[in-house]
Amino acid sequence: MREQAEKVIIVRYCEIHLKGKNRGYFEQVFMNNLEKSLSGIRHEIRRPSGRYVIENFDSDRTEEICERVRKVFGVHTLSVGTKVDADLEAIWREIQNIAPESGSFKVETNRADKHFPLNSMQINAEIGGRLLSERPSLRVDVHDPDTILHIDIRENGSALVFEGIVKGAGGMPVGTAGKGMLLLSGGIDSPVAGYMIAKRGMKLECVHFHSYPYTNMQAREKVEELARILADYTGGLVLHVVSVTHIQEEIHKNCPAEMMITLLRRFMMRIAERLCADTGAQCIITGESLGQVASQTIEGMTSSNAVIKHVPVLRPLVGFDKTEIIERAREIGTFETSILPYEDCCTVFLPKHPLIRPKLEKIEVAEAALDVQGLLDEAFSSAEHIAIE
Repeated sequence: MREQAEKVIIVRYCEIHLKGKNRGYFEQVFMNNLEKSLSGIRHEIRRPSGRYVIENFDSDRTEEICERVRKVFGVHTLSVGTKVDADLEAIWREIQNIAPESGSFKVETNRADKHFPLNSMQINAEIGGRLLSERPSLRVDVHDPDTILHIDIRENGSALVFEGIVKGAGGMPVGTAGKGMLLLSGGIDSPVAGYMIAKRGMKLECVHFHSYPYTNMQAREKVEELARILADYTGGLVLHVVSVTHIQEEIHKNCPAEMMITLLRRFMMRIAERLCADTGAQCIITGESLGQVASQTIEGMTSSNAVIKHVPVLRPLVGFDKTEIIERAREIGTFETSILPYEDCCTVFLPKHPLIRPKLEKIEVAEAALDVQGLLDEAFSSAEHIAIE
């Protein structure tokens, strides 16, 4: 009895094939991330050589599955197709279902099963010839066709037939490059920074600093929504929410007004590093772009870095301009949330003329007026830890 055509989703990965002897590890992490992305949906994932095939799912949820899988880092492309017997007539029947009635086309065949009686060129010629005979409005164009009809003959006696390729998120599987602590504000930049580092395989935790009651709960809800959008790409994350209200009040009371932002950033970096120690995160990630605002000069970054003792600080947007960052935010779906008009902690006690090029020695003198350790301990005791799936 012939096997009935079954709808499948074919998933192809990016750089994993370059990993040599470590390839198996990356493939397994990738597989785990795919499975996690499809939690709650009936499915099976099989691993024929060089790709993953999602099978045995409710066809009504095809679009949802594709959207979830598309966001998994490591996915190069995916296609919705059908699985049939590796039999020329079965393949032909499915090709007729997806081939256009007019326009240009080409047939591309991958023959993993070298025992199949026809080679790839012969299959292309046979299927293409049949289509030209049955559909006079079609024409072949091997260089720039309107439609490419794909045939993938596997070693297990099955063939995959599909038309259309959807671009995935790219990058490397999350969890293959350690863990980082992202400073997540409510702005445009930091979610993009987190996305870009996660795309290179890094697992994320996030820390958000608030100044309640100077900032309202809507500002916090906005950040939680940004974390949820990032979690769609990272397979979940933990959001740490820390109050810096008293820190800002003490800086405002005891230090020059123009140093507010610089001093606050130094406290944030210390808190982030302590969270790294507690959670096993191996770096701090920020959304800073060189020269974008007063605190993001090289002198400002030097002042912030000076308090970090044990982990590197990664700034993936350091060479981006604002237009590039906005474009990326639109692509990943964070922009509309980021521009909601709820203020974050950096707008509290904002000086009219913040220091653009702070001198480290002067910052350290001003900071000596504060009980740094006491303020850090108080802020850290306020921390809330929210798991976002």
